[in-house]
Amino acid sequence: MTHRERVIAALEHREPDRLPMDLGTARFTGMVLGGYENLRARLGFGAPGAVVDRMQQVVTVDERVLEHLDVDARAVSQGPPDQVRDIDLDAETWRDEWGVERRKPAGCHYYELSRCPLAGKITAADIARFPWPDPSDPGRYRKLREQALRLRRTDYAVMYNARYNLVHQAQYSRGFEDWFLDLGQDHDLFRALMDAIVEIMIEWNRLAFDQLGDLIDIVAFGDDIGQQDRPVCSVPLYRKLIRPYQERIVESIRSQTRARILYHTCGSVYRYMEDFIDIGIDAINPVQVTARNMEPERLKREFGGRIAFWGGIDSQHVLPHGSPSEVRAEVRRMFDIMGPGGGYVLSAVHNIQPDVPPDNILAMFEAGRDCRYAAAVTV
Repeated sequence: MTHRERVIAALEHREPDRLPMDLGTARFTGMVLGGYENLRARLGFGAPGAVVDRMQQVVTVDERVLEHLDVDARAVSQGPPDQVRDIDLDAETWRDEWGVERRKPAGCHYYELSRCPLAGKITAADIARFPWPDPSDPGRYRKLREQALRLRRTDYAVMYNARYNLVHQAQYSRGFEDWFLDLGQDHDLFRALMDAIVEIMIEWNRLAFDQLGDLIDIVAFGDDIGQQDRPVCSVPLYRKLIRPYQERIVESIRSQTRARILYHTCGSVYRYMEDFIDIGIDAINPVQVTARNMEPERLKREFGGRIAFWGGIDSQHVLPHGSPSEVRAEVRRMFDIMGPGGGYVLSAVHNIQPDVPPDNILAMFEAGRDCRYAAAVTV
């Protein structure tokens, strides 16, 4: 099978020839700068990583590394706007086009929130007059179709990294504390902020789909609506205040492309899984197996025929602290649980961190290549 056929078979709950694998196709399945540089040094080849997500310090992975690991998908992403870009305020602080400021603490790999422009006591009028980003800025779309056409000539599955991180953007703009307070007690203000941001994001992506809709296999987007031991809110509250926006996003995607939808949320989201399926999400990432109620056996048994799983290799314990043989065993365990009947794509639980030994990364993909199905299926 081709790489594209392999991924699509898995997403359609058919067994491909071997387990499909991902590294860095989505912005949440990649590598943090330090981890990538360690891998590059271990391999002895690969260009230095260019940061594509400044906050998380996620980098591009060199094509030679992707080919060496036999990764099955490639990504197309929007470019920076022409008009309003990130502004460096000092050596360690910057402001993005949403007005959110972040600072990198000493010794930290990432940037943390330092100023949220809509924090504190505000009204819907403050939200309405806020200087939001311009979704029509041509810089975002200038090379999109060119990228997609180039990837379409390969045999890789083509993924579009969509800009629908609605919950996160609301949290960054409002501040996490105020966002949770609004979620609990000021639903009108909560909706006013979500309404303003979702309008921008739907237009932002509509213009991208005008160029990409016929060329892509997967649309990836995400938020985090789970914590380590519970979802961010009760199911009734989720259905009242968050699900309607997710439904609108999925409907917008479905109206513009036939691509499959990959949705990312960390944490314990078992209680939302039926909603994800009902909304029309095709695959869930990262399958955080160390979170409460996210045991792979349970997920596969209850939901495996209706939603695919993308991820699942533990990045809290096994990848950073296990041996290569333990990593191989974990890959095989996940394949034995998640693989039957298709519906599983291998990747780490979220971006690979600097503390993951390069030999463990290599072991993960070597083991993935060895996970073969009894009979190949053709598309």
